[in-house]
Amino acid sequence: MHRAGPGDAAAVRALTRAAYAKWVPLIGREPKPMGADYEEAVVRDRIDLLYVDGALVALIQLIEEPGCLLVENVAVSPAFQGRGYGQRMMAHAETIAGVLGLAKMRLYTNQAFAENIALYLNLGYRLDGEEVLANGVRVDMSKAL
Repeated sequence: MHRAGPGDAAAVRALTRAAYAKWVPLIGREPKPMGADYEEAVVRDRIDLLYVDGALVALIQLIEEPGCLLVENVAVSPAFQGRGYGQRMMAHAETIAGVLGLAKMRLYTNQAFAENIALYLNLGYRLDGEEVLANGVRVDMSKAL
């Protein structure tokens, strides 16, 4: 695992755009992470990168909040999806939360991303609520550690 720095912003953007591209036809727009400012995010947030045999396979973007750790973005390269790397990144985030002394994980996703919601439920997250937004329904989820 490698912590991203300013020199990694382009790679973070490229991986995120590739990972989220499959959702564009489903929701009719680019998901929020595809348009994020990663030059700023790599400085402001914690973004950890997973390389396998020299290839960037997955990343997770984390934001420390009072009492919890927010998963802002988890992305897996399309060529490596379905191999457990997303779960590995989520477990990594929980380890970080523990080191930071945080007792809760939090995330949000689009209601249309049913396979992601199923994964998070399988990992022990619970549904906390939904919020109707101008461009879809956001699902809020959390997990006590």
